[in-house]
Amino acid sequence: MSGAAGEAAIARALVDELRGIGLTVEVQEVAPGRPNVVGVLEGRAPGRSLMYCGHVDTVGVSGMTRPFDPSERDGRIYGRGSQDMKSGVAAMIGAARVIAESGGLAHGRLIIACVADEEHASIGADALVTKWRADGAVVTEPTDLKVAIAHKGFEWVEIETEGVAAHGSRPGEGRDAIRLMGRVLGALDALDRDLQSRPPHPLLGTASLHASVIAGGHELSSYPDRCHLQMERRTIPGEAPGIAGREVQALLDRLRAAAPDFKALSKVTFARTPHEIAADHPLPVAMQQALRTQAPKHPSTQAPLIGMSFWTDAAVLSSAGIPSILFGPTGAGLHSIEEWVDVQSVLTCRDALTTLAREWCR
Repeated sequence: MSGAAGEAAIARALVDELRGIGLTVEVQEVAPGRPNVVGVLEGRAPGRSLMYCGHVDTVGVSGMTRPFDPSERDGRIYGRGSQDMKSGVAAMIGAARVIAESGGLAHGRLIIACVADEEHASIGADALVTKWRADGAVVTEPTDLKVAIAHKGFEWVEIETEGVAAHGSRPGEGRDAIRLMGRVLGALDALDRDLQSRPPHPLLGTASLHASVIAGGHELSSYPDRCHLQMERRTIPGEAPGIAGREVQALLDRLRAAAPDFKALSKVTFARTPHEIAADHPLPVAMQQALRTQAPKHPSTQAPLIGMSFWTDAAVLSSAGIPSILFGPTGAGLHSIEEWVDVQSVLTCRDALTTLAREWCR
């Protein structure tokens, strides 16, 4: 969250925890007060490597009365970050502890990566992959103990329409930038309807867009000379990078052709790619088998592979050549004022991750 304290305090606690388990620990300073913490458990013989990755930042706490004073009720832990995603981080560290305290890894290497800044720009994951690699990775975002192999991406675009400032009593001199933006909004609405009418991705549905933030004008009695819109386009696998910027540019070109005095500019401000790994890749197959081993009667053992609507650091790892899936505990209240995680699901997640590491790192 912009302007917050950063991850330094929790990073110090994680360093102590991972060293206490017996892992070799490295702190990677990503930005001032924003470190990654990476712990490594080496096997006794060579083998495949596996990374467990989770972010330690949270979203804001507006509207919450006691966001960082966790409470446990009816088998659930409530508080900011309980579901998203301190529980996933706890499960992956718990798996490392179980393995370390029961003789360690026979082969390979287990990497525990606790990263900064996923909720904003993922500078933590970006920095992580400059130094660390693995033969597979599990991002422990909340998936209700189902194995996720895909998620959407996003692109942010800014659009500004240009009018002419004038006194409100002189329409011949003014040009209303807000009304011009209305044409843009109408065209965006048509584009969104088109996107959502296209054949859906089998796990993620369709692409979409929405207008996020809009501002314009200075006072009631003046024609506004500027109107500024920030929009988000959610992308799905198979769509080319930069598609939102191209769509908006084409949209503005059509509006200019229809009215030559229409003036507007656009730019892409940030983008993250969608993610997908093949359903028959050995990693999701192994993760499903590990879950069946640890919780054979759990309903999720019969669940098909799924996709997640939200973006995650799995896309960063995948882009760096690390095959990645998502698997994490059960909860609710993602980014809301009441957030919780089911305690038993965290333990089941830990146990499945323990089994996966022992089987994968051979």
